[in-house]
Amino acid sequence: MAKKQKDKDQKPLQEAEPASKKETKTGEDKASDAPAQAGAATVHEPVESGAPGAAHLPVNEQPARVRSPMESQESITAVPAPPKKLSQTQYEEELAKLHIELVKLQEWVKYKGLKVVILFEGRDAAGKGGTINRITECLNPRFARVVALGVPTEREKTQWYFQRYVAHLPAAGEMVFFDRSWYNRAGVEHVMGFCAEDEYREFLRSCPEFERMLVRSGIILIKYWFSVSDEEQEKRFKARMEDPTKRWKLSPMDMESRRRWVEYSKAKDAMFASSDIKQAPWYVVNANNKPRARLNVIKHLLSLIPYEDLTPEKIELPPRQPDGGYVRPPITDQTFVPEAY
Repeated sequence: MAKKQKDKDQKPLQEAEPASKKETKTGEDKASDAPAQAGAATVHEPVESGAPGAAHLPVNEQPARVRSPMESQESITAVPAPPKKLSQTQYEEELAKLHIELVKLQEWVKYKGLKVVILFEGRDAAGKGGTINRITECLNPRFARVVALGVPTEREKTQWYFQRYVAHLPAAGEMVFFDRSWYNRAGVEHVMGFCAEDEYREFLRSCPEFERMLVRSGIILIKYWFSVSDEEQEKRFKARMEDPTKRWKLSPMDMESRRRWVEYSKAKDAMFASSDIKQAPWYVVNANNKPRARLNVIKHLLSLIPYEDLTPEKIELPPRQPDGGYVRPPITDQTFVPEAY
C-alpha cells in the first residue's frame, strides 16, 4: 500500500519534467533517428579476425545483428551538455593541472620506449587542431610530433595507400599526433569522388587489418572522432569568415562538405562500422563546447596510458664561470632587431 502511494506521488513529478533536461543529439546523430524510432534497427558491426574471412568483407557484406529499439536509440544519443558553464578561469586552472600530467606521461613514454599514435578525425571546424595545440604546447617537440599531410603528390598517388602515413609512425619514446589521417579515404575522398569505389571498398577491408598490425608491432593506437552539431559548425564557419587570422582555415572543400552534410554522416557511419575494432576503438568527443572538449580529451588520453611520475630531483643552479679577462665586442659591430615596441 505504501509503495502504491509512493508511485502515485512520484508520477506527477515525472510528467512535469522540463524539456531542458531531455537528452540532446548532435547534428550528425539526427539523421539516424528515423530507423531507431520506427522499430528495431539493423546495423553492421565489425567482425573480429576470429571469424573466417570476416576481416576481408566490406561493411555492407559483414554479418549484421538486430538491435532493440531502446539499444539503437541509446547508440545514437549524444551525452547531454553539462548544465554548468565552464569559466575561463576554471578552464585555465584545469588545463594547467593536465599539462603537468602530460609532461609526466611524455617522460614515461620516453623512459619505457613506448610508441604512441593518436588520430584526430571529425567534422570541419570541430576543434581537432585546437585540441592538438593544447596537448602539444607543453610537450618536448623532439619527442612529440604533429603530422598534418596535404594533398598527395602524383608519386604518392601511385604508392600503397598507407605508405605515406607509415613514414611518419613513431620510433621508441615518441608520440605522433595525426591531424587527419588515413581515414581521409573513408571521408573526403569517398564523398568528393577523389577515389574509385573499389579503392574505397578495399580501404574498408584493409584498414582494420592495418591497424591490428600496428598494435601487434607495439604501437599504442588511439582514435578520436570530434562530433559537432550542424548549428555549431555553421557558427564557427561564420566566425572564421569574419576573423582575418582564421580565413585561411576555410576552403572551397569546407563549403562543399557543409553542403554534403548527410553524405558525410553516412560515410562516417560506414567508417565506424568497419574500423571500430576492439584493438583500436573509436572514441567520440562531444565537441560543441571547445574548452570542455579539450579538457575531456586530455583527461581521457591520460587515462588510456598507465604512467608513473618520473619528476627529477630539484636542480641547483651552478655558479657562472668568472669573466677571466673576457671583453665583449662593441655592440655597434652587431646587427640588432629594431625595438619597435
